[in-house]
Amino acid sequence: MINLSEFNQNMIQNILHVYVSWTRYLLFFIMAFYTYLNFRYFSVDEPGKKKICGRQIRLMLLLHLLAYSVLCLNTLDPAVAAFYGLQAAFFLCFIYVYRAFYPQASRLLVNNMCMLLCISFIMLARLNYERAVRQFIIAAVSAAFSFIVPAIIDRARFLRRLAWLYGSLGLLLLGAVCAAGSRSFGAQLSLDVGSFSVQPSEFVKILYVFFIAAMLSRSTEFKHLVLTSAAAALHVLILVLSKDLGSALIFFLAYLFMLYAASSDLRWLGAGLLSGGLAAAAAYRLFSHVQNRVLAWRDPWSDIDNRGYQITQSLFAIGTGSWFGLGLYEGMPWKIPVVEKDFIFAAISEEMGALFALCVLLICLGCFLQFVLIAGQIKDLFYKLIAFGLGTVYIVQVFLTVGGVIKFIPSTGVTLPFVSYGGSSVLSTFILFGVIQGLYLKTRETAGETE
Repeated sequence: MINLSEFNQNMIQNILHVYVSWTRYLLFFIMAFYTYLNFRYFSVDEPGKKKICGRQIRLMLLLHLLAYSVLCLNTLDPAVAAFYGLQAAFFLCFIYVYRAFYPQASRLLVNNMCMLLCISFIMLARLNYERAVRQFIIAAVSAAFSFIVPAIIDRARFLRRLAWLYGSLGLLLLGAVCAAGSRSFGAQLSLDVGSFSVQPSEFVKILYVFFIAAMLSRSTEFKHLVLTSAAAALHVLILVLSKDLGSALIFFLAYLFMLYAASSDLRWLGAGLLSGGLAAAAAYRLFSHVQNRVLAWRDPWSDIDNRGYQITQSLFAIGTGSWFGLGLYEGMPWKIPVVEKDFIFAAISEEMGALFALCVLLICLGCFLQFVLIAGQIKDLFYKLIAFGLGTVYIVQVFLTVGGVIKFIPSTGVTLPFVSYGGSSVLSTFILFGVIQGLYLKTRETAGETE
């Protein structure tokens, strides 16, 4: 005799499986079209840019709706549907309020911020609903706070005079972490303030770029460069002592490329790369957790149950997902340790597909190209170096995160901006994009004055 209840349940599961299977293709094509528009934006005139940005908003909202329809059908939880509504309202408010406050701001950057956050909320809601809610609250607060940043950058005339304030505050915060920070996976990364945990290096990297820009815009003579290099090296040294080697690498490369941008001297670039290679070799010999990460990178299969477990699970997830992914709730991304933070790119690859994950990477690249174009339009060396330095910080962080996930480089423990879980990362990235928007407003004002 047929059990109707069991039969109906199996029928519903089959229908849901078919829906998820087809939705993953729709999600990819929407994402691919959005990514295409992301680069098409750079080759059209101003009216064309506005049309492209309008299409991007509609595509993002459609992707968001489709993904959350899958989440709602799988969970059958009204709270998830309400959470979707709050997110949609947040995206629309952020986009149009930003446009009202800053009509001349880069709409492409605003759209890309929202798209990356959209992907973050989707994946976190699928992985850990409580963390997704927490991430949303932090993002909403960070967005509200970041509204003042472009105005400060655009109007403040004293920023270049605060070089040593940036440097001293940055060193003080990094020193506090080194002395009393909480330990996580062998590194001291954060300070506990009550029930909150703050990762100061996320904010210090912005202060650091301002410090280097202020110093290099004054002079690139040898004596001045020695002083600047010593201060920059002190930042990196404290991070190394804290065993936060991912951030140390970001700081080092940011200084190196900013120095080259300011001096146009390849000798400094070559000397910096050589010294960086020697420092990396020294770190390998001094720190056991660095050795473990390098060994896990070189041959994770030899110790798959211990130090190679995270990277092998990441590679299994990416391989299982193939080009178009398994679909939301069809994979097993929870098997990857710290998947919501360092390895969220692997979770995206498994359930949304490698092509979808590649589009995420290309959107990050589109943001970096916009940073570089803004830097190229600025005549003032101080602001030019800030735009270039923040762009370098951003793209190096993206490279380190994705490179570690796909086993291109050893894992460094840094997050994917706007996508990975982490309050400090989200707030600092909002500030970073706010600074870039302020610099973009400066270029628009200069262009208007020229006309």
